[in-house]
Order: sequence, then structure tokens, then C-alpha cells
Amino acid sequence: MNLFLTIFQEVNIEEKIKNAPDKAYEIGVFIGSMLPFVVLVTLAYLLYRYNKKRNSQ
Repeated sequence: MNLFLTIFQEVNIEEKIKNAPDKAYEIGVFIGSMLPFVVLVTLAYLLYRYNKKRNSQ
């Protein structure tokens, strides 16, 4: 079900940037597209660090 929603909600970033009213909107689209990746990488690192500390004790 989640895969279906992900495919359904896919957004064309190039089209949004092409139709952007100003430069700030383009920056916002870029940050918004990178934010989920950054959050997932941070979460993975925190889980790794937590488990490494727990196993070393």
C-alpha cells in the first residue's frame, strides 16, 4: 500500500523549478527534496551508534 502511495505522489521537480516564481522557491524545492534523505541517513547513523555502544558494554 505504501509503495502505491509513493508512486502516486511522485512529483516532477524539474517542472516545479521551471514554473518557479522566484529563486527562493527553487531553493525551497531543493531543500524539500533532500530533507527526507537527510532525515533517513541521520536516523540510520543514530541507530548504528546506539547499537554499537550497547554491544560494546
